[in-house]
Amino acid sequence: MATIPAIALGSLLVLLIGGAVGLSSKKAEFLGHPKGLYILFFAEMWERFSYYGMRALLIFYLTKHWLFGDGQANLVYGAYTSLVYITPVLGGYLADRYLGQRKAVLFGALILTAGHILMAFEGTGGQGDPTINIFWLALSCIVVGSGFLKANISVIVGQLYGLTDTRRDGAYTIFYVGINVGAAIGTILAGWLGETYGWKYGFGAAGLGMLLGALVFMIGKPLLLGKGEPPKPLAKSMEWGLYGIGIASIGVIWFLVQYQDVIQNLLIVSGIGLLGYVLWSALKLEPHARDRMFAILFLIALNPVFWGLFEQAGGSLNLYTDRFVDRQGVPASLFQSINPIYIVLLGPIFAWLWVWLGKRGWEPSAPAKFGLALAQVGVSFLIFVWGAEAVGVAAMTPVIFVFLIYLFQTTGELCLSPVGLSAMNRLAPKQLASLIMGAWFYMTAVGNFVAGKIGEATGGHDGEMTKEGTLAVYNTIGWWTIGIAVAVLVVSPIITRLMHLDTLKDADPVPDPRPEEGLRPAPGN
Repeated sequence: MATIPAIALGSLLVLLIGGAVGLSSKKAEFLGHPKGLYILFFAEMWERFSYYGMRALLIFYLTKHWLFGDGQANLVYGAYTSLVYITPVLGGYLADRYLGQRKAVLFGALILTAGHILMAFEGTGGQGDPTINIFWLALSCIVVGSGFLKANISVIVGQLYGLTDTRRDGAYTIFYVGINVGAAIGTILAGWLGETYGWKYGFGAAGLGMLLGALVFMIGKPLLLGKGEPPKPLAKSMEWGLYGIGIASIGVIWFLVQYQDVIQNLLIVSGIGLLGYVLWSALKLEPHARDRMFAILFLIALNPVFWGLFEQAGGSLNLYTDRFVDRQGVPASLFQSINPIYIVLLGPIFAWLWVWLGKRGWEPSAPAKFGLALAQVGVSFLIFVWGAEAVGVAAMTPVIFVFLIYLFQTTGELCLSPVGLSAMNRLAPKQLASLIMGAWFYMTAVGNFVAGKIGEATGGHDGEMTKEGTLAVYNTIGWWTIGIAVAVLVVSPIITRLMHLDTLKDADPVPDPRPEEGLRPAPGN
């Protein structure tokens, strides 16, 4: 087993050395993209190293250390992950109006580092241990830090390219590969350390990864070409006041993460408010921009369906793998690395595929890709149920079906997540860019809370998971999702027309970073 973390560490060193060599060269671009993309790649890679390393252990930490029942642990997991994705709405708004994306990302990275380090304080265990309050504080820091980092670092990626630059979808896919390199290695190392030597070692490794991410982002500032700066000069008193608001919000999250019913009501009320604000903003725009906002809302609305199913990975599917799969001695947490490894392997293929299809006029539209994504995640659960039932409910599920469910979910994810990030940044008006990206993550938050409720349902009436009950839930959600996918594919041509891709223009040309070749207009102009 020790060879798996060794391979992961070796792969990470190769990545870092190769990246350092490429970024230190005198050329303005690396592998056909601005070098700033790779700074964001490595910064987000380390952030995802920490997040997914902790995520792989969280459901086991809740059930085995803090002694929550299966149903309640899934709810806590869903509440936490939903908050991780809802706070980018506030972080995106503050970055748009005041801080700028770069300062927001750096502040978020530092708060995240503190949160992951606090996770290493495990106490004696059980819900009666006072140390559980440090655990709630750690989760709260991670939630707030993610709020300032997640949406804003994705926005900076888009700012490196013109709106009509054909490299945009490829850039977001490369960025997405960085996310999953960190996720894969973090899951393997932190999961192995946590399950082999103790929780604090796994969580401590996640904290170290986040600190490295912050350092990469700070050192790589010059390669961002001035992107992500405040929209206007910001007084120091205002800047520190905003940081104070961020720190104070940790206390609010500390309360919310412990009371899941409050989060459910918050999601409903704030969701209606956010939808109303986006619609109100859309009505003030010129016709084509308004139609694009309607298309954005359609795509965003599909997020909860996809992520509600996909995020079973860290919750109910993680517990199922631990208890009902023939793992042959492999720690259950390490199976969380399958999805990001698939992303790393398949991401470049999908990036090439979209370009190849686009040059021939065959590339599916963004709405059609979303429909394909939903179809694949629905099929993944049906295949898993079929495989488990084929060997008999009393037998352990063959491990091959764990690999298959993650394979179909990964290909679905590649049709939705990087494409969605690109579409939000491409279609949103410049003055609403981070808010729209925040809204994207908000609906992902809803999906994560839905995932917690689905996970709770697998716990049955007594709160403890059964194999039969879990498979019945998976079968139901699989068929419902396929039905929704068919409907999305039917209406996708209408949504595509609302995007008005033929009238998209760059508001400002993107400066050419290669002075030795002279100035030239941004691609597409």
